[in-house]
Amino acid sequence: MHLVLIIVGILLFLLVAIIFCIAPGKMSEEAKKIAMIFYGLYCAHRGLHSEDQSIPENSLSSFAAAKEAGYGVELDVQITKDNQIVVFHDHDLKRVCGVDKLIHDVDYSELLEYRLFNTGEKIPLLSEVLEVLDDVPIVVELKPVGGKRNAVFCQNALDILRKDGKVWCIQSFDPRIVRWFRKNAPDVFRGQLSSLPRFLEPLSRYTALVLGNLLTNFLSRPHYLAFSNTYRPLTVKLCRLLGVMNIVWTVRPDQDIERCERKHDMIIFEYFLPSPRYK
Repeated sequence: MHLVLIIVGILLFLLVAIIFCIAPGKMSEEAKKIAMIFYGLYCAHRGLHSEDQSIPENSLSSFAAAKEAGYGVELDVQITKDNQIVVFHDHDLKRVCGVDKLIHDVDYSELLEYRLFNTGEKIPLLSEVLEVLDDVPIVVELKPVGGKRNAVFCQNALDILRKDGKVWCIQSFDPRIVRWFRKNAPDVFRGQLSSLPRFLEPLSRYTALVLGNLLTNFLSRPHYLAFSNTYRPLTVKLCRLLGVMNIVWTVRPDQDIERCERKHDMIIFEYFLPSPRYK
């Protein structure tokens, strides 16, 4: 009997510990207002770009196309060597520009020399993208730089985003970035990006396991979870039961669109043209 009680006690302790680790944060009134704008929204992944990249991802033309079609937008931001905030997905320039250099090792003046996928499109500044998008809701993914530069990156991005009164939220795979916003801008609607551990390369197996199961949420207390369109671990399902807003990425035309609409509060999509709103 004593052994049974001990086992039950251990299991209850583990459950409470897991709930503490994965629980979402409480939203400010301002964050709640922004969240309501994103509920039911379709957001174009890296803008409304084409699969052949004739309209390149994260380009001014892809964002203009998303705005014209009536979608929200998801985009990626990074910081250059001279602390400019640019819209670009990869940490290096090789895939998109054919240059074997890292974004954070290059000044923006040098980036202006390169073009996206051999088109006429340049790597845009975040401020330029905001001018194009006007009143379009924007999901901003911050790519981690590491070390002390993360704070400079977050602050510079925040200053630009706050400047023009746009509708936006932030997210990152790095819980330290989401935590920075929790501590320094608690009114901002913030989200934790995640996926199944086996997809979180090049992280170590242990780190991927922790991040893929949301066990760092106690650091950042995100308001929403943006999880990949894959099977969801029990911790992710439990986080949903605890009230976190549920976003899915990246939905493509060969997937079950109706199921995604039923199961998620917002959809990040690419390579098809859904109805702008589904709720």
